[in-house]
Amino acid sequence: MRALQIAASGMHAQQMRVDVVSNNLANMSTTGYNPRRAEFADLHYQQHTRPGTITAADGTMLPTGVQLGLGVRAAAITVMQAQGSLVQTGGDLDIAIEGRGYLEVVLPGGEPAYTRDGGLQRSPDGLIVTAEGHEVAPGIVIPADARAITINAAGEVWAYFADQIQPEELGQFNLTSFTNEKGLEAIGSNLFLETEASGPALPGAPGEDGLGTLRQGYLEESAVDAVREVTELIKAQRGYELNAKVITAADQMLGATVQVR
Repeated sequence: MRALQIAASGMHAQQMRVDVVSNNLANMSTTGYNPRRAEFADLHYQQHTRPGTITAADGTMLPTGVQLGLGVRAAAITVMQAQGSLVQTGGDLDIAIEGRGYLEVVLPGGEPAYTRDGGLQRSPDGLIVTAEGHEVAPGIVIPADARAITINAAGEVWAYFADQIQPEELGQFNLTSFTNEKGLEAIGSNLFLETEASGPALPGAPGEDGLGTLRQGYLEESAVDAVREVTELIKAQRGYELNAKVITAADQMLGATVQVR
């Protein structure tokens, strides 16, 4: 009676699906968040009779054979790349990325990480950092006497001073892309790390080489579609219930077998 193990694998798969959906719904308000999708694959098959087996001396062969599946397994949890809606905030250090690309930040250990969360802040020393306090490359410092900050679509940061008519350029933000963005490793706090699957980081200026541009005073909202996620949740719940019924049926069949006299 393999039905118990097969149905159990199905229940585990649907439980993982619900976990992914719940994480998406929990991040409906997370800046720059892209939803995840659970993907599954069938398990190994027991080949009782292989397709193409010769069954007679005249060369007659089986067209299909007998292949018994053993259940389902998780194949991947894929990030669904999508541009979230832009919401106006008016913050001088709020920047949204329109198109491809990530901002590079420097973790406390010195290694680079990448984010689409453009809700930037100013440290006590004037350094532009993320909400978690991580330095945003290339380490732009805003002077204490700057009365206004402007960031254009190309990522150039300009400061205006009370005693100057012309603004002063402080630096330029670059954007980074990857050959396979879905291969990035998520580490929380809206940060990602480069991996072998993602390929090396490909930095460039905003608006060039297929990279997006920056928009000051805006933030990118989460790309989670609540209606779609609720639909996925219902489908996962129904799948879980059906697999549970299979276990109940298999248990009743085993019980009937034991009671045979």
